[in-house]
Amino acid sequence: MRPARVIIDLAALRHNYQVAKRLHGGKVFAVIKADAYGHGAVACAKALQGEADAFGVACIEEALELRAAGIQLPILLLEGLFEASELALVCEHRLWFAVATPEQVAMLEHHTVAAPVHVWLKIDSGMHRLGIAPAEAKSMAERLQATGKLASLNWMSHFSRADEPEESTTQQQTECFDQATRGESGESSLSNSAGILAHPRAHRSWGRAGIMLYGSSPFAERSAVELGLRPVMRFESQIISTRQLESGEAIGYGGSFVTDKPMRVGVVACGYADGYPRLAGTGTPIAVNGRLTRLVGRVSMDMLTIDLTDLPDAQVGTPVELWGEQVPVDAIAKRAGTISYELLCHVKRAAFSWQDDTKD
Repeated sequence: MRPARVIIDLAALRHNYQVAKRLHGGKVFAVIKADAYGHGAVACAKALQGEADAFGVACIEEALELRAAGIQLPILLLEGLFEASELALVCEHRLWFAVATPEQVAMLEHHTVAAPVHVWLKIDSGMHRLGIAPAEAKSMAERLQATGKLASLNWMSHFSRADEPEESTTQQQTECFDQATRGESGESSLSNSAGILAHPRAHRSWGRAGIMLYGSSPFAERSAVELGLRPVMRFESQIISTRQLESGEAIGYGGSFVTDKPMRVGVVACGYADGYPRLAGTGTPIAVNGRLTRLVGRVSMDMLTIDLTDLPDAQVGTPVELWGEQVPVDAIAKRAGTISYELLCHVKRAAFSWQDDTKD
């Protein structure tokens, strides 16, 4: 069997949720949309059942997968409803949902529900993506209340630059949200992972922990280790070939790397078809049997090449960590000019397993 595999540390996942709870206070959604950022939504939800206050997902399909697996905690549909027919499923499965557009308000006005529903009215405080204009928030809330179909009306917004603590945007968005909801009852949620970690004045009754759950930092200049987070995903493979090259030899497609001295090179069974970023260039860190070395040349679809010159014991079959405890996923993302969110979500074709050292 091809040796590329992923190991998910569920104890680390719970640890990171506990960090979010301690820092935020109050309640915290565990955001497990996009298959828990590539970590396996059902397994992660089951691991967090005894810890989490509620879960957040993008859409009803993701929520129904959790309910089918026996998850009973509240689940919030962060993008709300895409069509009115979903109201029946919301009631049947006791789901909460965001309302972020006039069309979603109209869905509740014009369609019946089998039971009162929990709504989170989303305000566009400055992200300019989804959300009701602040000036219209109270009128939309009145329309929703007038339907007589609500079990609760709560409030939320989303930060656009909370991962840049030196910027004033988050403070401005917080003030905008507070002004739009002044005098209103109901619970509220503002802080994503960056908000939880760096903006205590933006903490409200509910936080939303996303990327920090998976042991990655939302900040360019602060590492996950500094934030007290533990990596949840370990992406690994093995060396499948080694060779000795002389000085002046080109490696891989395009000959982008040329040896400047005699070099021992290893080939690893992992490439961009597995989710390793093609744009990770020469010098990207990789751990071989616990020792750091570097990627050399271009990443191919199924393979990549690494420098084994100073690792004489590395042979065919030696394990390689692509990211995990020794090589932070944030470091790989930085080298590839992207963010860890994308890398974690894109892992595929590797064999997945889940471990939990704190449970029998």
